[in-house]
Amino acid sequence: MSNLESRLAELEKLSAPLEPNSQERSNLLNGVNAYAEDFIENTEKRPSYFQSDQKIESLKIDGKSKNLGEILELYHKDVTQRGINPASGGHLGYIPGGGIYTSAIADFLADVTNEYGGMYFGSPGAVQIEHEVLNWLKKVFGYPSSAIGNLPSGGSIANLTALTAARDHFKILENDVSKCVIYMSEQVHHCVQKALRIIGLAKATIRYIPLDEFHRMSADSLKNQIQEDRNMGLTPRILIASAGTTDTGAIDPMNELADIAEIENLWFHVDAAYGGFFILCQDKKEAFKGIERSDSLVVDPHKGLFLPYGVGAVLVKNREAVLESHHYIANYMQDAYKEDMPLNPADVSPELTKHFRALRVWLPLQLHGIDPFIACLDEKLLLTEYFRKSLSENGFILGPEPDLSVSYFWFPRSNNENAFNQRLLELIHKDGRVFLSSTVLNDQFVIRMAILAFRTKKATIDKTMDMILDCLETVKKEFDA
Repeated sequence: MSNLESRLAELEKLSAPLEPNSQERSNLLNGVNAYAEDFIENTEKRPSYFQSDQKIESLKIDGKSKNLGEILELYHKDVTQRGINPASGGHLGYIPGGGIYTSAIADFLADVTNEYGGMYFGSPGAVQIEHEVLNWLKKVFGYPSSAIGNLPSGGSIANLTALTAARDHFKILENDVSKCVIYMSEQVHHCVQKALRIIGLAKATIRYIPLDEFHRMSADSLKNQIQEDRNMGLTPRILIASAGTTDTGAIDPMNELADIAEIENLWFHVDAAYGGFFILCQDKKEAFKGIERSDSLVVDPHKGLFLPYGVGAVLVKNREAVLESHHYIANYMQDAYKEDMPLNPADVSPELTKHFRALRVWLPLQLHGIDPFIACLDEKLLLTEYFRKSLSENGFILGPEPDLSVSYFWFPRSNNENAFNQRLLELIHKDGRVFLSSTVLNDQFVIRMAILAFRTKKATIDKTMDMILDCLETVKKEFDA
């Protein structure tokens, strides 16, 4: 055996652990499955929030091998028992991701088979599954079959993709960017401002349109602002609406905004990352009327379809604008391009290396059908109503009737009201049975509820009220002492 062959044999032996045999795979799967079963079965018994101020030293990589039992123990102690428990039905603070089990199975399959979801040449089936998910979304939101779409990691990249297309459609960077006007409300998700900064539109003129009493963008104020801007020699270009704001769950008036965008030649973009899938609920369809008239929209399956974190969706009607932004051909990829092939996902987003995340959407929809998802969404709307009723009966002040499943409340005080409610939330976080968050609206500190986790049930809301009232008694004693 030559020195070369000897060295190859040695390296093959050293790298062998990367390909465990059948028995080793079975042992690993059994260990992970046992942990997963215990985690799921006991999730609702654990706190929804763990306060943790200590630095985490145990998760360092030292280059040495450990057994799976040790690793799972570290994971349980220093990952799942710190901060928010996002798998819990008691995660009512921020817009929660879901985490349905069947989507985890899809991720396992996608990782084992390692299908490449970026180019049709590499994996026709994986790309076709992405197209099927996108075709289904087009039907849900009334978009034409000719629209282009992509499944990125979430709403941030989805918004960036759509707004880049809007930028390039109007060739904004080739002109005086500062004269371009972009309209939105102060309730727009911060990832929109981040996207504008990334794509070179931070120096554009940004107009924050006033809201009505339900925190929806005022169409009349928008009209007036556009006219003022034209009189000043500015060029209105992009209108960004929300279908389910993060702070208050409001749906901007889609049809009225679509009318204005059409008359004024604006690119009408809708961020429906949180709220979009509520369009499946019969009682909410009317609130979304007009969303089908938008030029682009974003929706997150890892929110409204209760999937694990890591999959958003973007739809854009202007195919040419998207391709102008993202389509490049490199010599080493020449085999991957044929005229008769379906559109490559890599050609419509910043990603070339693309996880096969479409499977985590496609498999649960195929396995369960759509009805359980709709029922779960309907349930969240009713739970929001139930929670608000319980709060009102116990003396809390409520924000306006919400469009969806995000709302807010506070306890009234004749003095130190903000400080009182801040302290109340501190005690709620310290308790941890259920996680709630806060925001500030018109200088008023308020406590937020965001009901979307698929494990949130009536019993969760009852537990939440018990916790809130326990904490309320404590803070009353502190402030009235």
